[in-house]
Amino acid sequence: MLHHQKLVFMTLVVFGMVLSGLIYLVYTSTSHRYKERRFCLKIAKEDQDNSLLQSPHGLSCNQPSVVGPDGKVVPLTPWLAPVVWEGTFDPMLIDSIYKQQNISIATTVFALGKYTQFLRDFLESAEQNYFVGFRVHYYVFTDQPEQVPAVKLSEEHHLTVLTVPSSNRWQEITLSRMARLEELIESRLVNEADYVFSLDVDAKFYGRWGVETLGRLVGAIHPGYYQTPREQYPYERRPESQAFIPSADGDYYYGGAVIGGLVKDVHEVAKACREQLDIDASKSIEAAWQEESHLNKYFLYNKPSKLLSPEYLWQDLKPHTNVVKIIRYSQVIKNYAAVRQNP
Repeated sequence: MLHHQKLVFMTLVVFGMVLSGLIYLVYTSTSHRYKERRFCLKIAKEDQDNSLLQSPHGLSCNQPSVVGPDGKVVPLTPWLAPVVWEGTFDPMLIDSIYKQQNISIATTVFALGKYTQFLRDFLESAEQNYFVGFRVHYYVFTDQPEQVPAVKLSEEHHLTVLTVPSSNRWQEITLSRMARLEELIESRLVNEADYVFSLDVDAKFYGRWGVETLGRLVGAIHPGYYQTPREQYPYERRPESQAFIPSADGDYYYGGAVIGGLVKDVHEVAKACREQLDIDASKSIEAAWQEESHLNKYFLYNKPSKLLSPEYLWQDLKPHTNVVKIIRYSQVIKNYAAVRQNP
């Protein structure tokens, strides 16, 4: 009888151990699969956030509006990219988020010929408004390095002067901008910066320009055409040009004065535009607005992940409007005949 009881007891112990083992295996397997699935979802989300927003050629869409029927600004594009306006972000919150990431922003400007006269106002106003409190490195392309002013920079802001050849045509300066940007990214920025902006030098900062402008690929809506029918956009309309856009196509008209985003994505823009510019040059074609025309063609089929409202690209000669309540960065009034060497 005692022997029988011991046998039953041992059988129950073994059965319990086997059952516990099975439960553990099921739990760990399920947990592993859950973690694996959660990891895959995380990767998928990151891939989705960083994926290219490519639009197929020939797709016909309605022109998006910058201002709605109620007179209020529209904060999203039809492809759900944010349009940055005053009131769409909390400066204190967004600064605190990006501060933890220790990001670096490279910024290129081209100051050749008489355009060096705009450098001081550009840099001094930038130091008051442009990514204040964040790491910024200005890269000034110029043919007159001795004319670069000594501007006091904040602790985490730096400036490098890059000497380039002079040109007799202002068009050639703008045409070479993409090639120089592409080369700078490949030689330096790919290892030195997280984001890059290429900005026009003949402009001043009048208000905050901060981390709300950062994104994978960033374009700025041109202040002259944000309420214009796309048929009247100054796109390149000659089919023989690589920048050609049909009259029935187009989303927004983007200003060439502002190009920005992650270093690798801006490199793709610069490389693609430079290649298209080279093809046009081989056929003795110059697009209507040089690199700006090619930029608009690129953005039509490779959608920006974030758009900057005309607050971030204005013109001093334009009066203020009820739509654009804050001017942050604006092109100054100038006599083109006096600063350009040719018409």
